[in-house]
Amino acid sequence: MKKRQIGKSDLTVVPLCLGGNVFGWTIDEARSFEVLDAFMDLGGDFIDTADVYATWGAGNKGGESETILGNWMKARGNRDRVILATKLGSKMGEGQEGLSAAYMVQAVEASLQRLQTDYIDLYQAHVDDSETPLEETLRAFDALVKAGKVRALGSSNFSGARMAEALATSQKLGLARYECTQPFYNMIKREDYEKDLEPVLLANQVGCIPYSALASGFLSGKYKSGVAMPQTPRAGGVEQRYMNEAGFAVLAQVETLAKQLSATPAQVALAWLMARPSITAPIASATSVAQLKELMGALAVQLPA
Repeated sequence: MKKRQIGKSDLTVVPLCLGGNVFGWTIDEARSFEVLDAFMDLGGDFIDTADVYATWGAGNKGGESETILGNWMKARGNRDRVILATKLGSKMGEGQEGLSAAYMVQAVEASLQRLQTDYIDLYQAHVDDSETPLEETLRAFDALVKAGKVRALGSSNFSGARMAEALATSQKLGLARYECTQPFYNMIKREDYEKDLEPVLLANQVGCIPYSALASGFLSGKYKSGVAMPQTPRAGGVEQRYMNEAGFAVLAQVETLAKQLSATPAQVALAWLMARPSITAPIASATSVAQLKELMGALAVQLPA
């Protein structure tokens, strides 16, 4: 499958992004290295993380995922072959959150240090910051691009209206714009994205790398009605959000098509996202090499219209 461009930037990527949220959370550094090595060996190049990953893990304070990625790239000497995306804005500690110009200067330097690199390919606002003027944030991002610390900019969890406002502001002021956005989107939870944000992205040629592409694992088919839920960090959220009549109806269609195509449900779910005209690369996480190989298999799945 051909690479895809991220917005109008000079960044092109294999259309499946490896999620770094599990590094330093559900898998340690050694296992993370195994998954990352396999991803590159299978032709992957696009990896997404955030400074806040994984503050929720026991004993963590944030920056664990970036640190592991930095150690891996240094050990492998492969920084020039990786399209690296990270995010800022979520709470890292007291007074360490948001998109003010002063904090952004601190945040980018901290991420660069953990990642052991002097530039970030795609730097994203993790959440919108209503307390900071949009112009201040965009000017600060533009300064990072001009300084060579960042190649392209992105947003995450923005509404369609806020994204349109940001794009218009950047154009008006002659600033680097958001070339990509990262929304919550999968085969089950579609309406918010398709009615609100997607039209803005298509009209402005902005890239999209959706998270929760597999509905926290539900679309892999591993969660069954009437079967005891596994004791994992994600299971509770899956049960509450997806294990209902609507969710199981979609899963049944996915599983039927997977059998017809000799694919797995997860591969079909990812291939469906890749086929959407607005999607650059869905994000999916893997905690083992076997799981990673399954996800990468989605690149070869050809869905009927």
